[in-house]
Amino acid sequence: MLAATIGATLAFGAPGALAGTLPVVPSTAPTAKARTSAAVPASRSATWVAGTRAYLVITAPGESSAVRSAVAANGGTVFSDFDAIGVIVAHSASSGFAATMRGVAGVQQVGATRTSDVPADAYNPALPANPSQASTPAGEPVRADMSQIKADQAWAVNPGSASVTVGILDTGVDDQHQDLAPNFDAADSVSCAYGKPDTRAGAWRDVDTHGTHVAGTVAAAKNGKGVVGVAPGVKIAAVRVAEPGNSFFFAENTICGFVWAGDHGFKVTNNSYYTDPWQFNCPDNIDQAAIIEGVKRAQEYAEGKGSLQIAAAGNENYDLAHKTTDSASPNDSTPVTRTITNACLDIPTELPGVVTVAANGTGVTKASFSNYGQGVIDVAAPGSNVYSTVPGGGYGSKSGTSMATPHVAGVAALIASANPGITPAQLRAKLATQANDIACPSDSRCTGTTANNSFFGEGQVDALKAVGTTPPPGAYFENLADFAIADNATVESPITVTGVTGNAPATLKVGVDIKHTYIGDLKVDLLAPDGTVYTLHNRAGGSADNIAQTYTVNASSEVANGTWKLRVNDNAASDTGKIDAWNLTF
Repeated sequence: MLAATIGATLAFGAPGALAGTLPVVPSTAPTAKARTSAAVPASRSATWVAGTRAYLVITAPGESSAVRSAVAANGGTVFSDFDAIGVIVAHSASSGFAATMRGVAGVQQVGATRTSDVPADAYNPALPANPSQASTPAGEPVRADMSQIKADQAWAVNPGSASVTVGILDTGVDDQHQDLAPNFDAADSVSCAYGKPDTRAGAWRDVDTHGTHVAGTVAAAKNGKGVVGVAPGVKIAAVRVAEPGNSFFFAENTICGFVWAGDHGFKVTNNSYYTDPWQFNCPDNIDQAAIIEGVKRAQEYAEGKGSLQIAAAGNENYDLAHKTTDSASPNDSTPVTRTITNACLDIPTELPGVVTVAANGTGVTKASFSNYGQGVIDVAAPGSNVYSTVPGGGYGSKSGTSMATPHVAGVAALIASANPGITPAQLRAKLATQANDIACPSDSRCTGTTANNSFFGEGQVDALKAVGTTPPPGAYFENLADFAIADNATVESPITVTGVTGNAPATLKVGVDIKHTYIGDLKVDLLAPDGTVYTLHNRAGGSADNIAQTYTVNASSEVANGTWKLRVNDNAASDTGKIDAWNLTF
């Protein structure tokens, strides 16, 4: 996690809560650090003034109109509004703003998200640099971290599906990098710095090096150059949550990122950071309680939309199950040492539903810097001297739980690729079952069993187990092209099947990935080559969004070879979408 920062603290550390990264050179030390739910366009101050602070104003989801008016009436401005989760990001230079807003009807919590001023850049953000690209000679030898988790063996079975997108919530991503460009999804990339989606082209680019490094570990292309990611066949989208200059990841940025992830169909997000400025947020602090609630709601929203969050445990060699002190907070002003308890949370990694990742050193050892904790760590992955992409077409090594986390995100993407329609809860469970147990070393801090302990959780992830040791039975065909679904219209996406002997099976698998709001509008059919219709979905689901499911069809009376079609009929106005991808397994 950029759990301390990159300029602040990756993992637990200095500024910018990067969950852990080292310099971009071989090293062993970790470095410090769209629909209703999308941010509603909001009023901005005409000009920035010194003393402007950011606040989360928490209210009931879907009922923020009156509270937004109260913000303006009490010396603030609404910078962004995530109405679907009841979170308003407000700015004010008034020292009494928070106390006044806490007395407004409908307001549940109010909390300052930082102990420093909102930068003037928030009102007119500069686009990150687009670095010139160096060329790299051919050759991409298998790296030790990849062979350690058997990713090199998994590529031959299933390199990942382009219908699976991993969101890189980080310092940004260099989308022009030769190893990342083939898998980069610009349409679903954004900057969430300052807490409002900035969809300008390039706003997602890296303001450091951390995010680009993470992205390469997840999904660098298998193109004969540089490196290969754990899941080189999946898509990556950049969600820049770090602010320029300091790489701080404030709560409003994380909230924006999670809501974006949910609304844009990311199956997995990688979170190699902690939420600045507090290494731990304590519920008995009125500001930090609001931060916990706001980020928690955003995470739950993303998970409810089908996205699993994976986060770094941090790099302080700290026992997260026995918290006593925090001396790194607040990292945006003057840190002080304070006594804390286990009620205080490192977020997002300690939020319910989030997969918490520890770092292995060489082999199955604990990386010296990795945080740990019985009942906190879920799985482990390589995190020392990981070689990956850096901006400008280059490569470098970093260490930290920030580097372990994208290995897990890549394995999760492989699981999702092999199991279309899998839910976040099912994906969490499969991450646990595919991991290889690691027994405690001779270290009294390691508690628990070989199957689950404080250093490694369920164990080290295994990419080959994630995809299955043999290719799926039967021939596999897919169409990854997008087909727009307009109101009251019908669209068909074809797949031409060749080389299959005889008829289709009685258990033909039809994997469907449709992005569409209000799926009760839709009728979805499979059309056999002879025109026979097999109905898969018939206007069920009401107001739910998206269809991501694998159907089993008895197509044994159909000749397998020929052109099969997925037909989608929209039967009402107001909601549209697309066939994102679909596949057939014979």
